[in-house]
Amino acid sequence: MEAIISLISQYGTLVYLLLFGYCTLKSGSLPLFGGYAAQAGALDVALVAVATFAGGYLGDELRFAVARRFGAGFLASRPRLLALMDKAEALLDAYGWAYIFIYRYPKGMRTIGALPVGLTQMKWPVFTVLNASSALLWTGLLVGAGYYFGAAIERAVVDGWGTFSIVLLLVFLGLAVLGWRRLSRTVG
Repeated sequence: MEAIISLISQYGTLVYLLLFGYCTLKSGSLPLFGGYAAQAGALDVALVAVATFAGGYLGDELRFAVARRFGAGFLASRPRLLALMDKAEALLDAYGWAYIFIYRYPKGMRTIGALPVGLTQMKWPVFTVLNASSALLWTGLLVGAGYYFGAAIERAVVDGWGTFSIVLLLVFLGLAVLGWRRLSRTVG
């Protein structure tokens, strides 16, 4: 681990850019490691937080914009998806704010999480405020946890972080199925 921390210290600016790019594309454990590297003195914790927040926020803004611009045309040629999206839109209208705060956490969901929101009637300013709030909370939790609990997290990653991520994904999917069933009874 000392060799990695030393390498990070040598390439600090590049590491912040890498962290920004990573957080633009996905969520995961890199912000935790960034917080840990800051605690170890290899990075500046404020810059780690800024890169994490900016990547998380701007990545979801981009996905929302792409879905808003191209999503209707994509769905128009796929009637089965369009029918599913009608149900999903009703669910997002009812619980969209909660969804925006939750989809960052299960492994793999953040990559596509903002796309369905962009297909709804949610106004962009509302999404932006919710997205910024969610990204700020996500940044604080991950970078803060890495900074304050870095050594313990290092052991957890080695001992089975993947299992925890899968459990979170299953919980998220279970809640989504329950919400979908409830909506189907209400709408259908």
